[in-house]
Amino acid sequence: MYGGGSIKKNGIYDKVMEILKANGKNVLEDAGGMPNPTVQKLQEGCRIAKEGKADLILAVGGGSVCDYAKAVSVSAYCTEDPWEKYYLQMKDVDNEIIPVGCVLTMVSTGSEVNGGAAITNHEQKLKIGHVFDERVYPKFSILNPVYTYTLPQYQMVAGIYDIMNHITEQYFSGEDDNTSEYLMEGLLRSLIHSSRIAVKNSTDYEARSNIMWIAAWALNTLVAKGKSTDWMVHMLGQAVAAHTDATHGMTLAAVSMAYYRFVCPFGLAKFKRFAMNVWDVNPEGKSDKQIAAYGIPF
Repeated sequence: MYGGGSIKKNGIYDKVMEILKANGKNVLEDAGGMPNPTVQKLQEGCRIAKEGKADLILAVGGGSVCDYAKAVSVSAYCTEDPWEKYYLQMKDVDNEIIPVGCVLTMVSTGSEVNGGAAITNHEQKLKIGHVFDERVYPKFSILNPVYTYTLPQYQMVAGIYDIMNHITEQYFSGEDDNTSEYLMEGLLRSLIHSSRIAVKNSTDYEARSNIMWIAAWALNTLVAKGKSTDWMVHMLGQAVAAHTDATHGMTLAAVSMAYYRFVCPFGLAKFKRFAMNVWDVNPEGKSDKQIAAYGIPF
């Protein structure tokens, strides 16, 4: 499974096919994965997987392709309407699951290390993500930063914003002093540092590898330990995407600052800590509200 064909231009397709053919694999292709995989695309993927009796789905692309692969993996042998069962009713999987592997070409969602799979229904104007259990996690994921070098800067920046929001959605929840928050602060500082380098030099291996590593840790459940988590920014962003089909990271960019400014007074201490520990805001001569405000417009 792959997207619009960029992997054929940058040589990744040829590398993957060479390995598969050298190992005697019978390969069926499902191209045309879109940024917001649709119900119609899911139906198409299920048909291809069933007709081909697929015993592995290999997603080669970014988070949307990985999401799509996992959605097909649980839906191909579902005897009910997968959209109704998994996305409207949020039921567990009780049918055969086709295992998934991932070769990552865009860094953002962490889909390569979790059970999440978002699907869009344009007719109903809904984009819904279902986080499936560990049975649906990719069996393996190949993370090579070099495979992300040719990504357009717009997509790279959207991915960076998505990573940041994955962390802040978990950070801004609860008022306790949790070890997970210290981990998140470190991840955010590293993300900011590496992103500033990557936007100037997209082939800086260390920066791109750090961003890839952070994306995985941001959403592999580690930093959620002991946290209630929020995800309201994602819910708002997905609502925007359902109506506009906009890139996921950019929908988050459109709604997140307004949302955090709105909730800041209700969690002022946490926003103050965020500004100081993540953005190095100097508190001298500033009120708590002023300190927090410096940290919100990320």
